[in-house]
Amino acid sequence: MPYTGIVKYHVKLSFEVDGLVERADIVGAIYGQTEGLLGPEMNLNELQRVSKVGRIEVNVSSNENTTTGDVLLPMSTDIDTCALISAAIESIDKVGPFESGFKLNEISDVRASRKEDIVKRAKEIKQKWSTKSVSEGDTMLKDVHEGFSGKITTYGENKLPCSTGIYDSPWIILVEGRADILNLLRAGYDNALAIEGAKIDESIKDFCATKSKVVAFLDGDRAGGMILNELKSVVNIDVELRADSGVEVEELTPQRIADILSDTKDSMQKESMKSESVSEEDKLLSDIVGKVYNEINETLESIALDTNNDQLFKVAISDLVDKLSIQSGIKYLILDGIITQRLVDGARQAEIECIIGHRIAKLSNSDGINLKTFTELQIS
Repeated sequence: MPYTGIVKYHVKLSFEVDGLVERADIVGAIYGQTEGLLGPEMNLNELQRVSKVGRIEVNVSSNENTTTGDVLLPMSTDIDTCALISAAIESIDKVGPFESGFKLNEISDVRASRKEDIVKRAKEIKQKWSTKSVSEGDTMLKDVHEGFSGKITTYGENKLPCSTGIYDSPWIILVEGRADILNLLRAGYDNALAIEGAKIDESIKDFCATKSKVVAFLDGDRAGGMILNELKSVVNIDVELRADSGVEVEELTPQRIADILSDTKDSMQKESMKSESVSEEDKLLSDIVGKVYNEINETLESIALDTNNDQLFKVAISDLVDKLSIQSGIKYLILDGIITQRLVDGARQAEIECIIGHRIAKLSNSDGINLKTFTELQIS
């Protein structure tokens, strides 16, 4: 009768027979010589009848006067029964008239392998759908709040979607579509141009020729790879980047985009520094900040200096805004972090002249305060 049980274990054995035999001889020996050894309820025929053992698979190979091969028993019993059946088969010493030997190689847990496959697939599902759900929810809220659609325009006769910063930026990011541009805007990149399909518009080649670096940032699927090959045949690409395998650029979180583009952004900043002219005012500020930079770098702390460049306090960034509400006489605020709008608002109330940090977030109002990054001052 057909096997209907759920396989739990695979019992795998090998054998050697001192003579030439066929598959049917091996199967006959397994059934015949194990019958009655362990009681009637443990006979292989009975176990198959109640769907505890599946069809026995046998592979044979003959060489001169010797036959070797392997046996596979799919079983849905407990591990104790598997062990008894294995031991019974190992006791077989004859196949027909010939001497033989059977040896257990492995009892593998089929469910463990299935669990690994399930966990692997679950991770893939989580990565795809969590990033997509976060992206979609984040997209709607941020599009309403920040009006990113207003930062998208078009380029060329075919009106290819692009962010408004592509004209002023020394480098450009080529993506597949408008949704990718929106997602890059959320991550702080306003220099993206969409190629809109596998057929590359000739105007893109001319525009890219005006940039110091061209970055291709495409989806992590097969289509993304095909588009990349087509793009390279038309445009000189300096950096090739892809979203995670099976994920589209529009599905990536802003943090993941920042991670993927970080090396390219850093290299562009270094190139910009090499050609950047620093004003005398910034040189003086660089000297002041440079004296305390190592004291706070990678500490998530901040230091406040007065008009004499003397240190007023040193606190964690998490406590900084509260500290500013009760402190006066600060001229310079130097922090191991990002200059945010909340921090700028607190600094304005404390009448601080200048804030220096690693990066400046998107601000709605920074009037009256000089904002600088360590990179601009050629410190980090």
